[in-house]
Parts: sequence; C-alpha cells; structure tokens
Amino acid sequence: MDLKGRRVVLLDGGTGQELIKRRGRPATPLWSAQALLDAPELVTAVHGDFIAAGARVITVNSYGVTPQRLARDGDPARLDEMLDAAVAAAGRARVAAPHPVRVAGCLPPLVASYRADLVPDDATCNAAYARLAERQGVGVDLFLAETISSIREGVAATVAGVGAGKPVWCAFTVGDEGGTRLRSGEPLVEAAQAVAAAGAEAVLVNCARPEAVTEAVGALARTGLRVGAYANGFVTVAALVPGGTVDLLQARWDLAPAIYAEHAMGWVGAGASIIGGCCEVGPAHLEELHGRLVGAGAEVSADLDG
Repeated sequence: MDLKGRRVVLLDGGTGQELIKRRGRPATPLWSAQALLDAPELVTAVHGDFIAAGARVITVNSYGVTPQRLARDGDPARLDEMLDAAVAAAGRARVAAPHPVRVAGCLPPLVASYRADLVPDDATCNAAYARLAERQGVGVDLFLAETISSIREGVAATVAGVGAGKPVWCAFTVGDEGGTRLRSGEPLVEAAQAVAAAGAEAVLVNCARPEAVTEAVGALARTGLRVGAYANGFVTVAALVPGGTVDLLQARWDLAPAIYAEHAMGWVGAGASIIGGCCEVGPAHLEELHGRLVGAGAEVSADLDG
C-alpha cells in the first residue's frame, strides 16, 4: 500500500483494559476509572507507553466518569475530582512525549456501553455532557465522543463538545454482526450525517469487532466526511450488563499485533484518516500499526490539518 502524501492521525489503544491487566486486581464497575483514585501514576504510565508506541492522540481515562455511572457505582461527589485527575494524568504524559501529542477529552455513554435503550432523556443528556465537556475543556485539545450507541446520544455529546469550544470527533459503536447499523438499530450513515450537522469534524466507528468496523468504514467513506476507526478485541460484548464488570468478557486469541494492523491498514485504504485501537488493543498493537503506516509512506500526525 502506497500512502505517500497521506496524513493519518494515530490514536492510542485500549487504556482501560491495559490498566486492568497491569493492576492485576479484579475489575470493578468503575472499570479503569478506579485507577484515577488508587493509582494515578499508572494511568500516566499507560498513556506514556501508547505515546512511545507511536500514538499522536491520547484520550483521557474518564470513560467511566459520568454523573449517572458514579451515582450507580461510586460517589457522585467525586466527579470533578476524577475528571481533573484524568486530564492531569494525560497532561503529564504529553509533557514527557518525544513527539507532538494532542489530548482528547472523553464523552462516553452516560449510563452503559452498547445500551441505547438506557440513554437518558434529552434534557438529562444535554446537562450531563455539558458538565463533562466544561470540566475537561481547559486541559484538552479536542473531544472524542466514543462508543456512542444511538443518534440522540451522539448529537447530545457533539453539541456539548462544540459548546465547550473544542473540535469534536464522534465515534459510534455498531453491531458486531454487521457494521452498517448502530447498536440502537439506526443506520450508521444517518448517525454520521446527524452529528456532522451538529458540528462533529470527524465521524468514527469504535468498540466493535474489526470485521464489523471494516464494513462500517466502507459505508462512512461514501459520505464524504472525515472518517476514523478503532476496533476492540473481544469475542463478544453480549455478556456485559449495566453495573457489571469486564471480567465477563473474553479476549480474542486471533488478533495479534500483525493481524490487527492488517485490519487497520485496510481501513486506511478504504478512506479512514484516524485510526487506533479500543479494548484489548495494547501498545504492541499500536507499535506494529505505526510501523506499517511509516513503512507505507504515511505522515503520522496529531492533527489532520497540520
């Protein structure tokens, strides 16, 4: 593949699962957010390892930090403290980086991953996302709304990020058995058009099987929008329930770094300009992918616009 003249933004990988592995403790419903309270230095180290592997954009480790999740699984009074800790950990890693790195604030599902039926009403979504965006806004360069399962959720997150004065990239999660529909059942292309109209500068697909992501990228590429992709390495996410833990999920054995990189290079060939990894995609995967991009002549960048 000849990528000379192509600029590709390389995201990090699955920070949450990497933290779970390195801590060697049973997962909690707070998932990787627990490390913000117990081991903030480890969060910075994981960010640093992804940067060393070639990542140019790292996402703050606040996926589990929302008002709704903390009300169910933690202490809602610690929301601001945890968001500040997540932004600070990423900031420390950026300062030590050997190349330019941008930090993305995280706008995650408010209640549960993959569950469009649990997305709160519009007023609640708007208020919660506005609070998350405002608190992270000072310390980040852009927002990544990720693992979004419905159009309504994606629009609310995008509007909040734009309102905080930052670029927004919105990443939808699609069904593992077909990449053209969100987990809500809504068409991916309609979702992309909706968040683009709300101000998203790029539309991505994430946290689905690489095979489904490939199908999704093909559909998104035909919209003319800026497209990105980062897949997970789970066999299936069907066992995960709200308030449950990732211990219930099984990692695939057939997604070694070289195999994952092959999938990701296919996304670039199909038109994706932002790629990376999600759950179970570690620094070794990113290092392999970075090497493939450089070897093909791509300019690996922190920004699509230079």
